[in-house]
Amino acid sequence: MDHGENPIAHSIDISTPSIARMYDWFLGGTDNFPSDRRACRALLDIAPSTRALVRNNRLFLQRVVRVLAQDYGVRQFLDYGSGLPVRDNVHQVAQSVDRSSRVVYIDDDPIVLAHGRTLLDENDETAIMRATMTDIDGTLDHLTGTGLINLDAPVAALFVSGLHRIPDSPGPESVIQRVAGRLVAGSFLVFCQLVSDSAVLRHAATEFMLQTTGHNWGQVRDKSEVHAWVSGMKLLAPGLVEVSGWRPDSDVTPRQRTFEWEEYGGVICLS
Repeated sequence: MDHGENPIAHSIDISTPSIARMYDWFLGGTDNFPSDRRACRALLDIAPSTRALVRNNRLFLQRVVRVLAQDYGVRQFLDYGSGLPVRDNVHQVAQSVDRSSRVVYIDDDPIVLAHGRTLLDENDETAIMRATMTDIDGTLDHLTGTGLINLDAPVAALFVSGLHRIPDSPGPESVIQRVAGRLVAGSFLVFCQLVSDSAVLRHAATEFMLQTTGHNWGQVRDKSEVHAWVSGMKLLAPGLVEVSGWRPDSDVTPRQRTFEWEEYGGVICLS
């Protein structure tokens, strides 16, 4: 499903690290290149907890999709900045609860689109769409014409490990507000953002990712900024937390050993 020109026509630049491929490497995947692996190892020098952070972020995504499908009856999911397909993707978790659940993955990385289409060809309730995370109106307007997603019914919009890729203009708060303004009551907005209590770490990690990815990055932010984005909004319990603390499956859910930075977020209930 294309929103604009054919993304497969874009050349895949393997010399510049890709956020999606770096994420894949941290998860133990094989869809990455030497440039991605070098960047990941350098990032570990800045933030040694990154591998555990990425894995806990993935577990958070899987838990939240399962909870929304099982406990709140959500049957439609939009996964913004979805990244490369890995085991237990959103559609697999949602469709394990109800086979009719519909999922649209949204990304603008050519390699993500190529891999995603190959894996999703046989699933009629799932599609992948080329668009940026900030093109909210364009994405939703396009989806209304496809028949795959019904915007008159509840939808879960997922921005898991994505908001820190958005620069201050337009900014994550703008994205949250625009999504909230388009989805009907009973919908949910799931998000997390890389944060740090250390101004030194925030600056170092932000500058490293900006330079490494060719400025395909936003910022590592402070928790106070995240709280300001959702002021006045209703959050599912336990509210805003480091993501491994969001409704863990058990007391032995993996945790980071150090917290020089963390994924911080929650689930907004739209009404």
